[in-house]
Parts: sequence; structure tokens; C-alpha cells
Amino acid sequence: MSKTKFARSTILILTIAMAACLTQPGCGKRDGAGGSGSVSKTTVQNIGSDTMVNLAQAWAEEYAKVEPSVSVEVSGGGSGIGVAALINGTAEIANCSRKLEPSEIEKAKAKHGSDPKEFMVGYDALSIYVHKDHPLNEISIDDLAEIYKEGGTITKWSQLGVQAIPGGKGDDIVRVSRQNNSGTYHYFREVVIGKKGDFKAGSVDLNGSKDVVELIAKTPNAIGYSGLGYATPEVKILKVAKKKGEPAIQPSIPTTLDKTYPIARPMFMYTPGNPPPHIQKYLDWVMSEAGQKIVKDIGYVPLPKS
Repeated sequence: MSKTKFARSTILILTIAMAACLTQPGCGKRDGAGGSGSVSKTTVQNIGSDTMVNLAQAWAEEYAKVEPSVSVEVSGGGSGIGVAALINGTAEIANCSRKLEPSEIEKAKAKHGSDPKEFMVGYDALSIYVHKDHPLNEISIDDLAEIYKEGGTITKWSQLGVQAIPGGKGDDIVRVSRQNNSGTYHYFREVVIGKKGDFKAGSVDLNGSKDVVELIAKTPNAIGYSGLGYATPEVKILKVAKKKGEPAIQPSIPTTLDKTYPIARPMFMYTPGNPPPHIQKYLDWVMSEAGQKIVKDIGYVPLPKS
């Protein structure tokens, strides 16, 4: 056999072997340089909610110490991105800051042959943010709706009794929102505006939860909504009343668990049907005392111990 034919045959054999290898979980992905002592790793793709991305990353990093054979690779982009990845098979776990829609469940079932499996992994007290020097301390859901909904009548801070904003420019309210692939966007729309309502045009729509808080920290006239875990000293979280005239409630672990804070929500992980053992083991760890401690450390609300 000529050298050229031998080389081509060798390349073909290696290509076939590699293709077969890549169909096996963890094949070709190892820590270290190989040989004795190397650890075979199985990779888990975990995609979705931007609200949950820092939490999911913290879980993944800690779990790598607990179970070195499993590498959880986390990316954000929004709950909608995670659900799409779950449906098309590029994510083994989708992070969602909202429940799946019936149409999404049907698509996942059509693709994978079974309903997605839902795991509640914590809570987020969805928080209303203003600049740290803003005079306002509380707001009602009614007033939030009038600020954000199509046809809403509140456009100026003076309509809420705020006469001067330190460092502010004029009286206009700068509405900060999320893009529509965000679970936070959908949840805020559902509980504040109403499922049949829509957002008023002209808001500043951002990709990420962190982006919302950072913009508000630099914009004295702004108001926006984001996860409790993104709070910084540069912003203020408003107390929220369910209705005008009712007591306004500060978001916290106790007020989330006793359901007195009116815009708290669960956080979910979804798998396409019953997860394989290595993913079930990871999810069990996420919901364990060790995993739930990280929920609290990141700034969210852990599951009740009961």
C-alpha cells in the first residue's frame, strides 16, 4: 500500500472511532493529560434564565468539588432560550424563572416522547428597583401597572408624590424593562399588567437582570424590575403593596415564604422527561441543604426545610 493510501486509511479509521466516541457521555472529555489517574467527565448542558444564571453557575462550581466526574456547563440568555434548547435537545436542563407554557410542554413532548419534568429549586422575590437616592420608598401594583401597561396614565414622578429627585433630570419616569425572551418579563406582565395586557411602548428593554440594576444605578429617574439576587448598594428596593391603601411589604425570605410579598415567584429547572441518574443526582444535590445554602448566599430564597 502506498504511503498516501495508508495515511488516508488511518485518517478514516480515526474519524470513525472519534464519531463513535462522541456518541458516548463523557467520551473525550477528561481532566488532566490522560493516562492513569485521569478522571472521565460527563458534561451537562444547563441553559436558560438570566435571573438564575449566577445561581446556576455557583451550583455548578460547587458541585464540581462534590462530583468531579460531572461538569455542568451553564449559560444564560433568558428562560425562553433555555426552553427552546430543552425542546431542540441542546440542553439537558433548562433554567426557568416561570412555569412552562402549555404550548412549550406540547412541543417538548412531541420532540422527546414525554412531558418535561419540573423541579422547583428556590424562590425569587421579584424586586422593584430605583436609584439609591430616590425619595420613593414604596409602590403599589396598581401604580406599577399604570407606569408600565399600554394606556397607563402614570408617566411622571410627581404623579406619585415625588417632587424632586436628587441628580435627576426633569420629572419623566424612565421605564426599564426586559426583552420578551425573559421569564422575568413574562412573570411581571402576568402579575402586574395582566395576561391580556401589553407593555407601553418606549421602555428601555435590556437583555440581562444585571443590566437592569446597573442602568438604574446610573439613572436617577429610572424604575425597573429584576431578581432580588442582583441588589447592590447603588440601588434601592421598594416595598410593594398588593393594592393601593394596603401595607407595602419588603421582599425577604420570610415575606416570600409566607406569601405576603405580592410578586414572589418560584424558580424551576426542567428536564426533557425523567432525567438520567447523573442528572437526577445533581438535581437532588441542588435541592439538598448544601445546594439551598447557595440559594441563600446568592441572595434568593431557599426552599422551606419542610
